Amino acid sequence: MKKVMAFGSFDILHEGHKHYLQEAKSYGDYLIVVVARDSNILKFKHQPPKNNENFRLEKIKELDFVDEAILGNEKDIFKVLTEHNPNVICLGYDQSTSSEENLITELEKRNVKAEIVRAKSYIPEKYKSSKLK
Repeated sequence: MKKVMAFGSFDILHEGHKHYLQEAKSYGDYLIVVVARDSNILKFKHQPPKNNENFRLEKIKELDFVDEAILGNEKDIFKVLTEHNPNVICLGYDQSTSSEENLITELEKRNVKAEIVRAKSYIPEKYKSSKLK
């Protein structure tokens, strides 16, 4: 079974997010979505999310093409890699919390052999979280 992992805040779940996650699913058989913790959103985006982590997690779990949805780790955002050992990591087209170089370093350090792919954008002039807030 080929496991794919995707990450995001998913604060206001929109069609762009759904397109990203459906594309992620197309790279394998089992999609694990990691929902960012409130504290990490504040740390990386310098503002709190509109919706709390449990609400955002439940919205992702409601998507029928998502096989598993989990909250990320507050202290070590890369810990989920060793816990779930994905074959593919699908990043959003504009995702930049961690550089791809940093992600590659973390994968090597944790002995996780995963391919990194980047999803295509989906009508970014309309479906982009920063425009919808």
